[in-house]
Amino acid sequence: MLYSKLVQLYQQLESTPKRLQKTNYLAQFLSTLNDEDISHTMLLIQGRAFPQWDQRVIGLADKTLVKAIVLATGKTAEEIEQLWKTTGDLGNTAATTIATKKQATLFSEPLTTKKVFENLQKTATMEGEGTVDRKLQLIAELLTSAMPDEARYLVRTCLEDLRVGIGDGSLRDAIVWACFGQELSLQYSEQENDLALSDEQRTKYDAHVTAVQEAYDLTNDFAHIFKISKKGINELKNITLTTGKPCNVMLYPKAQNIPEAFETVGKPAAFENKYDGFRLQIHKNNKAVLLFTRRLEDVTQQFPEVVHRVNNFIQGNSFIIDAEAVGIDLATEKYLPFQNISQRIKRKYDIRATAEKSPVVVFAFDILFYNNESLINKPFSQRRQLLASIIRPQKNQVELAEQQIIEDEQTAEAFYKKALASGYEGVMIKKLNGIYKPGSRVGYGVKLKPIMETLDVAIVGAEWGEGKRSAWLSSFTIAVQNEKGELLEIGKVGTGIKEKDEEGISFNHFTELLKPHILRNEGKNVFVKPTVVIEVAYEEIQQSPTYSSGYALRFPRFVRIRDDKSLQTISTTTDVEKLYGEQRGRDS
Repeated sequence: MLYSKLVQLYQQLESTPKRLQKTNYLAQFLSTLNDEDISHTMLLIQGRAFPQWDQRVIGLADKTLVKAIVLATGKTAEEIEQLWKTTGDLGNTAATTIATKKQATLFSEPLTTKKVFENLQKTATMEGEGTVDRKLQLIAELLTSAMPDEARYLVRTCLEDLRVGIGDGSLRDAIVWACFGQELSLQYSEQENDLALSDEQRTKYDAHVTAVQEAYDLTNDFAHIFKISKKGINELKNITLTTGKPCNVMLYPKAQNIPEAFETVGKPAAFENKYDGFRLQIHKNNKAVLLFTRRLEDVTQQFPEVVHRVNNFIQGNSFIIDAEAVGIDLATEKYLPFQNISQRIKRKYDIRATAEKSPVVVFAFDILFYNNESLINKPFSQRRQLLASIIRPQKNQVELAEQQIIEDEQTAEAFYKKALASGYEGVMIKKLNGIYKPGSRVGYGVKLKPIMETLDVAIVGAEWGEGKRSAWLSSFTIAVQNEKGELLEIGKVGTGIKEKDEEGISFNHFTELLKPHILRNEGKNVFVKPTVVIEVAYEEIQQSPTYSSGYALRFPRFVRIRDDKSLQTISTTTDVEKLYGEQRGRDS
């Protein structure tokens, strides 16, 4: 496929803020794809060269791209950087520069999606001496053949910032429209920006959306889902778990108290300690072990000691286990807050030394797949029994999450108080006959914590400080997401961040973290690409016209950086509204 056709889609998507219209554009485009183009084109639509769970990233810095534009156009770096300051977008800068380039293009051919994809993948896999120069040549080769609009999106893809405003929900719905639109008699009205569906049609449509979503939650692979969907809804329902491909983890909503928890999951229920670590999905196929975070990041290389434990202390040829990795002080045998081990998730060098400095213990609490059989539709009690039978617990290395089956509130309260006294965050309460539902909060389990629910938010802006803080970013603007995945501001946070690096997460740490993602400056205000997710506590939630969410956090306080959470899993406006309502209920 010509890359120019994909660029036309990017332009259509960027031209409208309307989610249904974006879905319509996507569906029309997907309907034109042949099987040969699906795999790589579906990734390029998402601005990726690799699946989400693949450790490899395009990883090109803006300065490298400036040099590539210099090679492709004959312009000077100074000219490009000056134009970049004016446009505020290196993609637009590339488009303008390509349109006015000095040197002639010899022997260039129209770009194809396959050529773009191959060059981008090569840039991520190169190693050794001269790597930077070879990466430059690969990108310059593409830019030399590119038309101005193609150059715009090439550069944005290299920066992993397409700016076309689509999320997983839009791609999911586009697959339904493209593959089942005729079967469901879907008619999109651009004028009304709506689907005209009867109640019966809506029920069928929702069922198809659910089927695609469930298949995606099992595979996290839209290309595979699209190929299977073209064969029919029954084929889609046959998709199952595969070792090596992480599924979305099941989520647990918060219960206000033990009676509410029992009301949700029933009696008796399984009570487990809630650990302050990060979710770890363990995959094994023969001797090959892969470790994924809840963000689907492959962290196998970062945790070699966990790989060793899995091979030595967990029995089975193939399995997928849901677990929590928790930091531990081996001298005192006390568990440590997540922040103490968060650095290990992104660590690429000095792995062994970091592992010795920040050891983890793995608590296994569920099993989804065992010896080539999916277990997600088995009752939790059976899954837990199997898990206990295959693990040879090793203290402070790999253990089963402590569990007690409880059916009365008095015993439940005692378990909860013991968990808090032992330093745990709270408890997990699980339905004994509940299935495992990847990606869902469906009432098969809840969490109970003693404090008002914290929020996971994205940093979307900041301000340069004053006085001794003038070199640092501070007063960070934070946002939650609405049902469309749009980010809406809910306040600013500066409390809880340290002055000195040695004291913990500091203003300097945040400044270095956010600098590469600055989109533009307006005086002292800085707007950043939303890539950093943090957890915040607060005194209360207030209604507010000041912020686009309609709410404001009173006295927000930074708790920790959530490296284990993606932008797609931050708190929602629905979460905020629920917490606001619960807060009002307590006040009355």
